Amino acid sequence: MKAVILAGGMGSRIIEESASRPKPMIEIGGRPLLWHIMKIFDRHGIRDFVICLGYKGHVIKAYFLDYFRNAADLTVDLAGGACEIHRRRSEEWKVTLVETGRDTLTGGRLKRAGPYLAGTRFMMTYGDGLSDIDIGRELEFHRRHGRIATVAAVQPPGRFGRMDFDADGLVTRFEEKPEGEYGWINGGFFVFEPEALSRLEDDSPMLERDLLPRLAGEGQIVAYRHSGYWMSCDTMRDKLELERTWSEGTAPWLAGNI
Repeated sequence: MKAVILAGGMGSRIIEESASRPKPMIEIGGRPLLWHIMKIFDRHGIRDFVICLGYKGHVIKAYFLDYFRNAADLTVDLAGGACEIHRRRSEEWKVTLVETGRDTLTGGRLKRAGPYLAGTRFMMTYGDGLSDIDIGRELEFHRRHGRIATVAAVQPPGRFGRMDFDADGLVTRFEEKPEGEYGWINGGFFVFEPEALSRLEDDSPMLERDLLPRLAGEGQIVAYRHSGYWMSCDTMRDKLELERTWSEGTAPWLAGNI
């Protein structure tokens, strides 16, 4: 099975980092978000990726073109130009990099990736969300329900403390950053049948405003509820929180898969 990753966005809400590189290349623990996301799939045996490029796509291309050499022990003969590889430590990934346009919307990026999906079931996610989701269970859930699409529904952690008070202003409860404050939201990590691509008539739609509502209206999308860890890197605050989690050695999205 292949996993499509939308990696073409700029990330305007984290411009401090994304001015010089695509948002999925923002580093957590010295590794790009994109690498972390791919390791999530790798943990569940999915190692064939189609990455949709856009904004500064050349940065992602350079990363993967140099990945093997950067992860290996090697000897370089500067006089003769020969390079001898001694030991490789790179992942067994196959990565297809697709130029999907700088300003193309999410549905259009998926449509342009279609020729590389061979008409089979595939997964898709965004280039900024990390989770300890059990992809194997989601795939089984998808097969059992027999719909065109499955989306992981998540409950993001609250950003602010919450308090309740009565009519006289007496505070009756104070809760610091309650989990699930925003209810269930789209957490990415989709499973799609190939028929989903036929619902995209051209490459102009936005996935979240066109394809997903259409599938919902047809009764062809189901939600796989994931109650575990999920976090999206949208702002510098998010990045710092992810860095803190990584530095403490408690990154739940990898669960020892490093």
